[in-house]
Amino acid sequence: MSERRHLPPIGALASFAAAARHGSFSRAGEEIGLTQSAVSRQIALLEDWLQTLLFDRTGRRVALNADGRAYADEITPALDRIRRATARLATKGPENALSIATLPSFGMRWLAPRLPRFTAEHPDLVVNFAARSDTFDFADEDFDAAIHFGLPDWPGAAHDFLFRETSIPVCAPAWLAANPLAAPADLIGKPLLFQTSRKDAWTRWFRLAGVAAPTVPGPTFEHFLMLAQAAAAGAGAALIPSFLIEPELAAGTLVSPFDLPLSTDDAYYLVSPETGGSEALARFRDWVVREAASS
Repeated sequence: MSERRHLPPIGALASFAAAARHGSFSRAGEEIGLTQSAVSRQIALLEDWLQTLLFDRTGRRVALNADGRAYADEITPALDRIRRATARLATKGPENALSIATLPSFGMRWLAPRLPRFTAEHPDLVVNFAARSDTFDFADEDFDAAIHFGLPDWPGAAHDFLFRETSIPVCAPAWLAANPLAAPADLIGKPLLFQTSRKDAWTRWFRLAGVAAPTVPGPTFEHFLMLAQAAAAGAGAALIPSFLIEPELAAGTLVSPFDLPLSTDDAYYLVSPETGGSEALARFRDWVVREAASS
């Protein structure tokens, strides 16, 4: 049997998907710009193609049957991906433009300050950045690449290693003066601040310090820069990647009471579709990997 036999007309599929979504041929017609009778004919064509009834019909009322529900569940995601792919291609930007998804704090404190060097090296390229903290499917999103933190485990993506992070304990100078710390154990019972995705950081740091410390919940912050602001305001001590708070350390608004950095196997990566990418992406990849190696 040819592959074509397994590909029903797209118009019939679109009519069926709309009718399945609305539970009505007339409302499906309103959505896709056809009359109720035209939708009915398209669905009858599809049922004849499949040799399977997809709707139970009672007078003028229709309802998906079990086969129809199962078929709708299978084809709806595929049709949605076709629509997104078509929209991306129809609105495709210029060849010299890139769209990069980046972790918010990483984008603000590592990428943004380095962009003048990228622009000087590649004045013909335009890079657009958007803040994203979640993992996504490149087939479903309009991004050329993304910044990922963790293990090299982004599904369906190639990983270019950038660097590992080292977190250090920090606090405001005034807070430290009011809470003298002679040893790591002195932090037990003090207000500790947490980052949402690193809730075990303090537990791991105390273990590194050789201190048996109970896990005491504290305020959590989604982004590291929010965490840094809270610590600088005197809300408590925080564990923050040192590269993200270089300005605060240089200005003295944050200080580190102990020279005991915490490292893990997690790292920052530039991730991009395994299928490759444009020449513009290759140039950006080369630049960001070199920049990371030299920082």
